[in-house]
Amino acid sequence: MNRELIVNVTSTEINIALCEDKVLVELNREVAHTGFAVGDIYLGKVHKIMPGLNAAFINVGHERDAFIHYQDLGSHFTSLSKIVKSYQPGSRGLRLDTMKIDPAGEVEKGGRISDYLQVGQTVMVQIAKEAISTKGPRLTADISLAGRNIVLIPFTSKVLISQKIRSNEEKKRLKRVAAGVLPKNFGVIIRTAAVNATDLDVEQDILAAVEKWRKTCQQIRKRTAPSLLMGEMSRANTIIRDNL
Repeated sequence: MNRELIVNVTSTEINIALCEDKVLVELNREVAHTGFAVGDIYLGKVHKIMPGLNAAFINVGHERDAFIHYQDLGSHFTSLSKIVKSYQPGSRGLRLDTMKIDPAGEVEKGGRISDYLQVGQTVMVQIAKEAISTKGPRLTADISLAGRNIVLIPFTSKVLISQKIRSNEEKKRLKRVAAGVLPKNFGVIIRTAAVNATDLDVEQDILAAVEKWRKTCQQIRKRTAPSLLMGEMSRANTIIRDNL
């Protein structure tokens, strides 16, 4: 029996269809919860610094300011800030794969948030936790872009493999595939799902994530903080086949 799970995501709803031998056997529809979903990337503006908490409140367009702790800036926040500044209107825009990243100039673990953020500063941030009750979203500046088989991580060159992948041969294959296609200054985490993926599948996943990152940076020129740069719940169609 040939089964297909077809997922159609739009800005207003999610449709999931199960087909068996090309015949529809089940259809589910859900309202899509768009707006401030985990993984969304925003251009925000620092609203308030909280030295006692070593944290800051950032306006990303939510009714309540979003919260970011110093530890959530990520070790490469300095490099991220350079990217954001370079894409401001009138600037040329740095390419991540050509810029020089100085590890010594990155964020220290025991520093103060006021050393890196100032009120009114424009920052790129990602939703780490959705808003709950009276609290706004929780943010991170340690940006990552998830695909089906990989998670792309800018500002590093590491290729990491899911611990659930046990086969040494499979680890070598996936590292080889990733290393062969990753641009400079991009790292990746290979997800467990990649075990069943072809070399081409993994390559295309990585290249799609890299292109998504570049488009996200280019959106900075077109946006004024606060605004959405990249939404995880953007329009998408997915077909998952299971041959039984």
